[in-house]
Amino acid sequence: MSESIAFVGVGRMGANMARRLKDRGHTITAVYDVHAPSASALAAELGTQAVTTLAAVTAAAQVIITVVTDDAAQLAVFAESGDSLLTGATGRVFVNCATLSPATHVEIERRTQLRGAHSLEACMASSIPQARNGTLYLMCGGARATFDRLQPVLVDLATAPRYIGHAGQAAQVKALVNMVMNINTAGLAEGLGLGSALGLDLDMLREVFSQTGAASQVLKTDGEDMQNRAHDCYFSGAHAAKDSTIAWNLGAAAGLNLPLAAATRLQFERMTALGLGSLDKSGVAELTFKGRHG
Repeated sequence: MSESIAFVGVGRMGANMARRLKDRGHTITAVYDVHAPSASALAAELGTQAVTTLAAVTAAAQVIITVVTDDAAQLAVFAESGDSLLTGATGRVFVNCATLSPATHVEIERRTQLRGAHSLEACMASSIPQARNGTLYLMCGGARATFDRLQPVLVDLATAPRYIGHAGQAAQVKALVNMVMNINTAGLAEGLGLGSALGLDLDMLREVFSQTGAASQVLKTDGEDMQNRAHDCYFSGAHAAKDSTIAWNLGAAAGLNLPLAAATRLQFERMTALGLGSLDKSGVAELTFKGRHG
C-alpha cells in the first residue's frame, strides 16, 4: 500500500502494530503518544518522527491508526476544537482500534465525516504477540468502501479481518466477545480457587477441565498463570473492568437482566480497587484463592 501511515497511541499494542507494518514494507511517517518518551523511542527504532501535536499526525499521513485507552481518550484526540486529529483531516482515513462504547465509534464517524474524512473501527481480539506477528483478529465497522480500501493494511495486521457492519456494530460484537471472555475468566478463577481449597492437584484439575465441558480458550491462556500467580500483563484487569462495564451498559440499555455480566464486572472492579488492575486479567484469581488478596 502506497499510503503513508501514522500511529496515535504507541503502548504495547500500538507499538507492535507499527513494528509489524514497518516489517511488511509500509511507510510509517509519524508516531504520537501522550507519554512522549514512548513515541521518541519507537520513532528512533522505526526511523520515523515523533510528533508532539495531533494536528502534526494528520499532516504527516494519509492513514492514521489510533490505539488509545478509553472513550474519553478517543474523543479527546478527535476534539472538535483545539489540537486535534480533525485539523486538516480532509481525505484522511482513521482506523480506531481501541475497545470503546459503540456510541463513541458512531460519534467519531460523525465528526470525521463533517471534516471530509473517513473512519473505520477495527476492534481487536488477541494480544501483544499477535499484534507483533500480524495475527490479530479484527472486527471492523463503518463504510464497506473504507474497509475495502484499507485491505492492504488490515491483512498485514490480522489473519482474516472481519467486516461486521455499520459504525458501532463491530464495537457491539467486541463488547460481547469480552463479556463472555471475562465471565469465563472469573469463573475459571473460582473453579481453580475452590479446587485449591479442597486440596486437589491443580495440574490434574486443569487437565480434566480441558477434556470436559469446563474447557475454554481462557483455560488455555490463563489457567496455569492463575495457578502459579504469573500475572504478566497481556490484557489488564483494569481493561477487563472497563470492557465488562461497556457490555453491562449495553445490556441495561436493551432492558436485559445479565446477572453473570454484572457479577463479573464487580469482580474486576474489586480487583482494580485492591490495586491489582495493572495485573493481567488472570490476576482475578488473587480474589478467589485462599491466602491471597481475597
